[in-house]
Amino acid sequence: MNLKKSPRLSAVVKAACLLGSYVVLSVAHAAAPPAEILIPGKQVVPESLTSDKNGAIYVGSIVERTIFRAQPGASKAEPWIGPEAEGMQNVLGVLADDASNTLWACSSPNTPQAGEPSPPQAALYAFDLKTRALKGKYPFPTEGAVCNDIAIGSDGAAYATDTANMQVVRLKKGAKSLDVWSTEGAFGPKGGVLDGIAILGKTLYVNTLASSKLFAVPIGRDGKAGATTEVQLDRALDRPDGMRSFGKNSLLIVEGGGPGRLSKVVLEANSGKVTTLKEGYPDNAVAVTVVGETGYVLEAQFRARRDPAYVPKPFRATAVPVGKP
Repeated sequence: MNLKKSPRLSAVVKAACLLGSYVVLSVAHAAAPPAEILIPGKQVVPESLTSDKNGAIYVGSIVERTIFRAQPGASKAEPWIGPEAEGMQNVLGVLADDASNTLWACSSPNTPQAGEPSPPQAALYAFDLKTRALKGKYPFPTEGAVCNDIAIGSDGAAYATDTANMQVVRLKKGAKSLDVWSTEGAFGPKGGVLDGIAILGKTLYVNTLASSKLFAVPIGRDGKAGATTEVQLDRALDRPDGMRSFGKNSLLIVEGGGPGRLSKVVLEANSGKVTTLKEGYPDNAVAVTVVGETGYVLEAQFRARRDPAYVPKPFRATAVPVGKP
């Protein structure tokens, strides 16, 4: 048989080449996620991070008042939205919502010193997730508010924590302004530092950094807040901060106290089992996001904000395997 002219052999060779190309592409696609994501800058002090369905990661900076973005699979973030965006102040929480093509961001001013003019009110910003265009800006309803973090309900409503006033505020889908959603005193007195927020099904969860508690609030069929209960955990949390939903009945929570931890809380009724996924974040662990089966934990290095003599390490989010929900 003439091998050079055999149609059958040519077809086999072509199929083998295509298969080889597929294998190469598959291996490239399955490449290990970066071990860390660097955020450039000497005074970034990042406070929150989030990720979209494609694996891009967004980071909010307090000092530089900037939102950074790392392309899917990239090991370095770049400035994406700057402080020129309609007077954006310190950027705390950020949340990518693919369903509405929105990047939500918390903007909060510094506390004024004696004799300084009153700063702008804290606000929830909405940016187009693809174009970065500003879609909306929503001032907080209570004076002295601090917008900390955001979660999205199944009906498209956006919820955000007001750290200073110990409140959860809500932006109904299509609404023009925020309203106070939680009931008065639901999470304890001022000073408890209401912080992380996440939603699982029809229940909203929030934590308090100073008093180290986790609360559950049912979202009623009418959208109103139900009775708040404290979740009973099998071990105490130590200054819980950033928090994300994980599957149908779990939360990932960063603990900034002690050695710093990333923990998973599996919920059942009004109780939760806490498992430490990784311990040892010495530079102020503040937030977590998940891409595939990898979590990224962000460290803020708050000392860079308050100590002029401090020389910060490179700002970064580091990877930790979290598995499937």
